[in-house]
Amino acid sequence: MMKTRHTLYLLTALLMAGCQKDFLDQKPDKALLVPATTADLRALLDNINVFNQSPGLTTLADGDLVATAAGWNNYPNLQERTSYTWSADIFGTESGFDWNRMYQQVFYANIVLDGLSRLDAGPENRELRGRALFYRAWAFYSLAQMFARPYSAATANSDAGIPLKLTPVVTEQAGRGTVAETYAQVLRDLSAARGLLPLEVSYKSHPSREALYGMLSRVCLSMGDYPAAGKYADSCIRLRPTLTDYNTLSTTAQRPFPAALPNGNPEVIFYSGALGYNYSSSSSPTYLAPEFYALFGAADLRKLIFFRQVTPGNYKFKGNYSGSFAYFSGIAADEAYLTRAECAARAGDKAAALADLNALLVKRYKTGQFTAVTAADAESALRLVLLERRKELTMRGTRWTDLRRLNGDARFAVTLTRTLNGETYALAPDSKRYTYPIPPDELKLNSLPQNER
Repeated sequence: MMKTRHTLYLLTALLMAGCQKDFLDQKPDKALLVPATTADLRALLDNINVFNQSPGLTTLADGDLVATAAGWNNYPNLQERTSYTWSADIFGTESGFDWNRMYQQVFYANIVLDGLSRLDAGPENRELRGRALFYRAWAFYSLAQMFARPYSAATANSDAGIPLKLTPVVTEQAGRGTVAETYAQVLRDLSAARGLLPLEVSYKSHPSREALYGMLSRVCLSMGDYPAAGKYADSCIRLRPTLTDYNTLSTTAQRPFPAALPNGNPEVIFYSGALGYNYSSSSSPTYLAPEFYALFGAADLRKLIFFRQVTPGNYKFKGNYSGSFAYFSGIAADEAYLTRAECAARAGDKAAALADLNALLVKRYKTGQFTAVTAADAESALRLVLLERRKELTMRGTRWTDLRRLNGDARFAVTLTRTLNGETYALAPDSKRYTYPIPPDELKLNSLPQNER
């Protein structure tokens, strides 16, 4: 990352830590003030406007939303319009908002890890180290879902990865490395954090041990390592088996779910919100794709709790697990159940897959109107799980990654299509446009190979 940007990020971080008065009382002859105490480093990590966010563009590209011509034309950012049409050039001359925020997370995490290396290894500092490692893994993984090719064991050692910045030295050039190296670093950070994080937290913007298991499950699923993904999902569920009965929620409420922060929604394990773009605003004429909305039956409470009709035939999403305006993109128990079910089905254990699926769905249907789903064999169960995964995790940012991994299997590959202003656009399963280009401002200042589009 460029030096001036990282310097700005650090200065911003220090200002946000303004409650630490000694920062602001330092003499102005220092070129750069570096956080050095446990309190300073904790203040950096507590910045939810940096760490508890994830990319937002891919939700516009995953096929579950449609925009009117007026809505598309009114997107203020070029990258929204080009993401919607899967264009070759996404950013034009714009800065990559998703890229910048994720590398801001990396930079802050590296500052904390560097600062902690000079402090004692007491309990609080150990937890702060675990948090910083988790946040860095979160950022690297999020970046890989956009800017690196989908993980494939056959090509991961040759496919270009993302720059892995592991120090706060702003002038250091990291290069891109490979996809294999990217995922290895994510797993390495999570493994190192495992023994440092508490089992539970009182404020869900902080990662816990159960969040770590949920994250490991998500990463391994995207790698196609289904035995590991199932194991970690099981560990997550053992710590957090709670599923909300949607019959206890208001179907007419504008925000049906309680605020996830500090500790409201019982299904939420780790809070993160997708970066906000115009398409997700309440006023934007961007709606649920009709064929997606049609997947929800009349007795399925998610049809009323997740969506609201704004004009005849046009529905918008309202079912944020965040309980606020931000699209929830964190880790929750329902995702763990669906992952464990998928991995069981892939292992040929139809009974276990259906048990998890029915445990979830009985909480989603109107009381007395749910009939347990059945399947003739494990593959049929797998198809049911994947369908419910798409429905349950809508607007959480996971659909793009699921498309990337499932498109490698002819049984589940799909071609996305949409029509805009009389022109039809398509995204083929093997399209290189499932990998976003590196933003141009990065290429101007760093010698990085661009992704083919």
